Order: sequence, then structure tokens, then C-alpha cells
Amino acid sequence: MHTADACGKVQAEQWGGDGMARPREFDEGTVLDAAVLCFWTNGYDATSVKDLVAGTGITAASLYNAFGDKRSIYQKALDHYVEGSIADRIRRCEELPPLAGIEAFFEEIVRRSLSDRARKGCMLVNAALDVAPHDPDFRKVVAEVLLRIEAFFLRRIEIGQSDGTISMALPASSLAHNLLGVLMGIRVLARVRPERGLLEGVLAPTLTLLRCGALSPQT
Repeated sequence: MHTADACGKVQAEQWGGDGMARPREFDEGTVLDAAVLCFWTNGYDATSVKDLVAGTGITAASLYNAFGDKRSIYQKALDHYVEGSIADRIRRCEELPPLAGIEAFFEEIVRRSLSDRARKGCMLVNAALDVAPHDPDFRKVVAEVLLRIEAFFLRRIEIGQSDGTISMALPASSLAHNLLGVLMGIRVLARVRPERGLLEGVLAPTLTLLRCGALSPQT
């Protein structure tokens, strides 16, 4: 049993020597950060409860009481990752002009991929490859996040096509689909070949397509 206060503190029951249940407080965000790192580094199957206990610094009983079983912990960790990484990147890039926002999105992806010495990749893409094929519920979760990313691309492209800064050579939906595919490809390639020339080479034709035939701001 657990409760969370307004500051994100979670209270999980811990039993004392006198048999009385006492609440143990910990910060939910901090625990989820640690759980994300465990799952992100090792993958779902290879991450044991023992790993989660070591990574989070709280007992297995407290983990179960606060977050549920391993599967539930993984789902909460994945949600935490998405909101702290992907959703945050989308929010920041939506504040930029359409084409610049798309370019900034991918510049950050390439930069993060090249600096990922542990080759962890993207936790969402890892979930798409490792967990989603065998779990309908996670398949739905991953698909919904991919739709959010595609919707971001689509919004940027539609605005850019309207103001002349993005090419109209293809429908906005086709360009958004292409960007999503490029994103997934870069993330997977970077796990085995984190080479700047390769990743930027994959991206370059798509960015050229977006710019080709677009009006310049001075036109």
C-alpha cells in the first residue's frame, strides 16, 4: 500500500520489529530515474528485481508496495522516460519555426546517440523491439508514443508548408511518416554503428527533401 504527497514523495509501508507498519518516504521521481536507468541499460528481461533494488536503493517490498510488480515498475519507468525525454524535446522544438524545430529535434537525437557510450539507445525504441512484440499492452503504449512523435512532425510540416518554409513536393502525412522512419532507423543504427557520418547521412536526404522547393524567408 502506498500514498503520494503533493511533492511527489511516496510512502511505502515498512514493518518494524514490533510488528507495526511504518511509512518509509522516498521521492518517486528519483526512484523512477533509477528504474529507468536499470531497464534502459539492461533491457526488460535482463533486469531483475535485485537489480532494481540495487539501483533504486529501496527494498523489494517497498518497490512492490509503491509501484507494483516488475511489469508495473517497467511501465511507470517507461512513462517517466517518455515524459522527461521525448515529450520534453517535442515541447522545446515546437517553440521554434517549423523547419528549425524539426532540424533541432534530429540534431539532438544525433548528438545524444553519439554521446551514448553505453549504447543504450532510446528506451522507447528498445521497448518497441524487445517488449512490444510479445506484449499487446506495451505494443499499444509504444504505438501511442510513436503517434505523438509523428503528430509533432505533421504539425511542423503542415505549418511549414503553409508559410512556404517546407516543400510541398509530398503530402505532409507522407513526410511525417518518413521522418518517423528516419528517427527509428537512426536510433537502431546508433546501437551498433554510432558514427556521425552514417547517422547524418541517413538524415540528410530527408532534410533536403523538406527544404527542396521551399520558399526562403526573404521571398
